Amino acid sequence: MTLTDPGTAAAAPAVPAVAPRDYHLTPEEIARFDAQGYLVLRGRIPGELLARLQHAADTWIAEGRALDEGDPAASDYQWATRAGERRMFRVDYLHGKGQPASLELLGSPAVLGIAESLAGPNAVPTYESLVFKDTGDGAAIDWHQDAVHPRTHRIFNVDVYLDASRAGEGALRVAPGSHLAPVDVCQLQEEYGWDAPGVIQVELEPGDVLVHDVMVVHGSEAVTGNRLRRTIYYEFRAAEQIAAEGPWDAEWVDRRLRLLPLGLRRHARAYPGAEQFAWNVAPEFAPVVGDDDEAELRIAHLVHSPGSYCSAGSVPFTAGDGAAPEVDPIGEPTA
Repeated sequence: MTLTDPGTAAAAPAVPAVAPRDYHLTPEEIARFDAQGYLVLRGRIPGELLARLQHAADTWIAEGRALDEGDPAASDYQWATRAGERRMFRVDYLHGKGQPASLELLGSPAVLGIAESLAGPNAVPTYESLVFKDTGDGAAIDWHQDAVHPRTHRIFNVDVYLDASRAGEGALRVAPGSHLAPVDVCQLQEEYGWDAPGVIQVELEPGDVLVHDVMVVHGSEAVTGNRLRRTIYYEFRAAEQIAAEGPWDAEWVDRRLRLLPLGLRRHARAYPGAEQFAWNVAPEFAPVVGDDDEAELRIAHLVHSPGSYCSAGSVPFTAGDGAAPEVDPIGEPTA
């Protein structure tokens, strides 16, 4: 199985630091993302916001561990049993969990500049989650594609790293160029293990951002004695793409877009001296935001776009399928 051109994917592309007060991606960065399926942006998250996010992540994890399994709120916290021990690895629906830093991040130029650059002015924040590898719980996350779609528009995750990620310690492995078509990840795993041609390991520091196409093949091998590694994921899609292909309806898109004015207000309130993002949403998609912020914060997903995973839950994709079928949650991105 060939995933990439080894001549162009032998190493991670060098990405310059973002210029001060210039939050949109450059044409060169966009072209690199389109060719490789991922992009590294060094030092993207300002230090004060990063510290608030690290504190928020600690709080979310502690609150999830304190919940009884039968508590209705426990459904937002994902667990796995490994070596006979129950381990938490994911927190969903961050904005309604009492920590304003998640909305401050969503409303920041650091994030929305990426979203507008790749999805246009009508970018919809479709998912938000914290995924982490706990100390000493370096379980493998097998090769996968987050979501498979017709590729009429870019669909991507903005991955905000709260901790360092190192080669040899379970750092993310990416197959550059693998995002252009569905991949049989079971065959990939069987044929190459973790050493498919052209695969690279992406090393990141706290405050770095990895932007990855939801179809780029990625994963991370198991490690022992690992340090805590937390990553916040925000997925974005163009409103026009969702309207044409689903899997959500116009009412759901409107509810998700209401998160952006909340985020913009929270960011402006927390960082009044910082540059603020000028939202350019088209009038036909501009939401009307109510007075009850709490009612806007948790917009559940009843359907999901299918991904490519080596499991019984994987859903085959055929170009032209249109809206995704109703399936269970598509799994977790790599922390």
